Amino acid sequence: MDQRITQFIAALRASGVRISLAESADAFRAIDVLGVQDRDLFHDSLRSTLIKEQQDIPVFEKLFPLFFQHGNPPAMQDGTRNLTDKEAQMLAEALRQFNQKLRDLMEKLIEGKPLTPQELNQLDQIIHSQNWDDMRYQSWMARQLEAALNFREVRQALQELLRLLNELGMNRQRLDQLRQAIQANQRALQEQIRQHAGERILQNMIENQSRQPQNDLLNRPFHAFSEEDMRQLRDEVRRLAAALRTRLALRLKRARNGQLDLKTTLRANLKHGTVPIELRHRDHTRKPKLVILCDISTSMRFCSELMLSLIYAIQDQISKTHAFAFIDHLEYVSPFFEHQQANQAIEQVLRRMPGGHYNTDLGFSLENLQKEYLDTIDHRTTFIVVGDGRNNFNDPRLDIFQKLTRRACATIWLNPEPPILWSTGDSDMYRYAPFCTRTFQVSNLRQLAAAIDQLLLH
Repeated sequence: MDQRITQFIAALRASGVRISLAESADAFRAIDVLGVQDRDLFHDSLRSTLIKEQQDIPVFEKLFPLFFQHGNPPAMQDGTRNLTDKEAQMLAEALRQFNQKLRDLMEKLIEGKPLTPQELNQLDQIIHSQNWDDMRYQSWMARQLEAALNFREVRQALQELLRLLNELGMNRQRLDQLRQAIQANQRALQEQIRQHAGERILQNMIENQSRQPQNDLLNRPFHAFSEEDMRQLRDEVRRLAAALRTRLALRLKRARNGQLDLKTTLRANLKHGTVPIELRHRDHTRKPKLVILCDISTSMRFCSELMLSLIYAIQDQISKTHAFAFIDHLEYVSPFFEHQQANQAIEQVLRRMPGGHYNTDLGFSLENLQKEYLDTIDHRTTFIVVGDGRNNFNDPRLDIFQKLTRRACATIWLNPEPPILWSTGDSDMYRYAPFCTRTFQVSNLRQLAAAIDQLLLH
């Protein structure tokens, strides 16, 4: 089912619906909680998490039954069921006036027989539908299938058939019954063709999706990322940041009516004889101030880039961000992000730190931070470190780190390695951790987004 939902999301995107990684993750969480047994609830869970624009609802409603409820061909009715032997002979004689190809389809419409899978596959070969993988072409593709069936000629031939039956003496009531059955079967056959067109496009979408890497980038470890993965993720990160920005703005809006301020309430109501009439609340809308220290060595680059991308994409909801990058020394990188994307800014930083075999030195970078940028950290600052805590056996400068954490409102460390590795090899993470307010394992984008969500939205 997870693979089917992933394919469904891919089909929605291919049909022009904008769905971020965050919204995809929300859909999976909703399904985990609500399950798939109740089809209506399953439908509503996916629609509420994946669709945010009114114009995208018809696309969702068109695709959903193709993925999760492959319907049978529409019901058709047999127009010959009540014919007498004489009327059946009239019908057979009238049908002989037409060529075999027309007669075959006319008989299907009269007797209420849907197209067989073999017949539909033959039509597909005629119009080469395997080249189509966009659901927006469903109606056009259905018209092509109808044209391959000579559907217009068949409808004209059926009108001619009814005229011939009238000339042969079939009574008007029977002709009307036959006409109604044929018209109903025409509509049902068109619906069968439309459904088949959608299913064919869906099949092509799934086949194309199977040719692409199946790993979920949201859950793939940062150390397993390729440059191609990052190219795919950068657009998604912008959408993820948009969702975070919206949620943070809503949280700040709701916080305007914060904790009851008793002193202000009493002071404001002295004119009422100290009887409180109008309640006053403390303003809790102060935006966060951040100082971010990112390790951009080879093992950490993608994690740091995505972190900085997310943070700088929601700058309108943050009071101030001072961003620093380090490998063996510290660089102040905030100016690079003012007019560029995070990956472009990091490329500039890396040009100032030429390629080669680096010895990551967080201790020396902390010393740089203390000497040159200490005033960026104060009691309103959340100090965030993004790194694996591996110091190549250099001095970790715990004294400086402790001083910085005491100046900050809170110190948060985001580490892609699991805690079980924090005391192995050259890692000093277990020594830094006691000075942190909180530590998070962020080995993939899902965990990174969840950590930012907790840092800024709660």
